[in-house]
Amino acid sequence: KLYDDIMRVAAKWVSPPYNADGWRLDVAADLGHSPEMNHKFWRDFRKSVKTANPDAIILAEHYGDPKEWLQKGDQWDTVMNYDAFMEPLTWFLTGMEKHSDEYRGECFGNPGDFEGAMRHHMTRFMTSSLQCAMNELSNHDHSRFLTRTNKKVGRAEQLGTDAAGRGINKGVMKEAVVFQMTWPGAPTIYYGDEAGVCGWTDPDNRRTYPWGSEDQELIAFHKAAIAMHKSQEVLKTGSYKPLVGEYNLIAYGRFNQKDAVVVIVNNSEDERRVRVPVWELGITDKDEMEQIFVTFDGGFGEEQLWYTVNGGWLDIGLRKTSAVVLKRVKW
Repeated sequence: KLYDDIMRVAAKWVSPPYNADGWRLDVAADLGHSPEMNHKFWRDFRKSVKTANPDAIILAEHYGDPKEWLQKGDQWDTVMNYDAFMEPLTWFLTGMEKHSDEYRGECFGNPGDFEGAMRHHMTRFMTSSLQCAMNELSNHDHSRFLTRTNKKVGRAEQLGTDAAGRGINKGVMKEAVVFQMTWPGAPTIYYGDEAGVCGWTDPDNRRTYPWGSEDQELIAFHKAAIAMHKSQEVLKTGSYKPLVGEYNLIAYGRFNQKDAVVVIVNNSEDERRVRVPVWELGITDKDEMEQIFVTFDGGFGEEQLWYTVNGGWLDIGLRKTSAVVLKRVKW
């Protein structure tokens, strides 16, 4: 009876007149008395939901390898992407654990750790599941990403709530958003991140929205970054390729048969110069690279700049704590 009731409810809310867009499943791997029962339940759940609304998404919270639930396309559609986005990105940009419970200096700015973790965990997804994976910087369980940029270990009961907003680095937050808007997956913003909300781990991360005192510059930045993501199909469905990995500097490409985009992030406090092997994306000396988005310490912009390609390489200077997105232009 309970089983049948759950299946009825699963279909009800994605059907008229409610028409919810889908289900987010809390710690979905923990359901059931055995793995066999768990997988049977989610197969039946999927059948109930998709019969009622084929477009409804089934999105599971999951820590660890999701392959058993994704590989056959008969259970979940995708997962909240902790392992192949939130965690490696947080370690690289801040050196912090996602609850602000630990700082690891050896992880901060470490391109090998970043690329190794991303590569390992991304292989556990089918392409369709990866392209719609929930790529978050913050959520209701973990500290706010903006708080993690202060590199302070602690919680509200230890340090007080005000400390969550001290010593933060908006430049690093903007770099993270550029990653979020250009990395494979579905960028998902936790309410208030776009307005500068800080907070330690649960429950301090659930502060009310700061009506009347929003960080307007951060909101404008998010709007521009989202518009950039929406305008480039290659950022939604294109393939991914790492290009450069240096201490506190990452460059990667997104590409398809028509377009190629290069993303470069300089997470250091110094200006950097880097040579990027854009030939690996099929970019030649006959092409130019157009800057379509840039963020830096103290600002951001969409000013258009063009860079030449020489011998299949792009030579570019970067401001401190900055990120740039460039798109191939064929002549």
